[in-house]
Amino acid sequence: MNKIDPEITVFLSSHFVLSLATSKNNKPYSANCYYLFNEDNHELIFSSDIKTKHAQYFMLNKHVSATISVPSSDIEKIQGVQIVGEIEPIIDSDKAFYNQLYIDHFPIAKDMKLSLWSLKLSFIKMTDNSISFGHKVFWEK
Repeated sequence: MNKIDPEITVFLSSHFVLSLATSKNNKPYSANCYYLFNEDNHELIFSSDIKTKHAQYFMLNKHVSATISVPSSDIEKIQGVQIVGEIEPIIDSDKAFYNQLYIDHFPIAKDMKLSLWSLKLSFIKMTDNSISFGHKVFWEK
């Protein structure tokens, strides 16, 4: 697998909320989700109940996009990523491992019913104005 640039890896590992964009029949919908980054598998792991609108959409159309950003009113501090990928359910044989990984990352989730999903990353564009204005790093699977 094509290794993700360390600059992107540090950013994804340092944050935990993504804005997920889905669509069904050309109708968009988005949601914020807590995630953890699994660098080894080039994926973001998140929990979403199958009854949510965004889950209903991505179960029908696994192709999604997402953003993760650092809010700032100072243009020189803007950082963020734009992501394209596919949603896959966590398979039964991996559920115990991923549930524990998620709970270790988000201890508050230990008493929750988790419905974990994998956002398999295929493209990332990172912008980091803290390095220089318009600084970009790209990664593609």
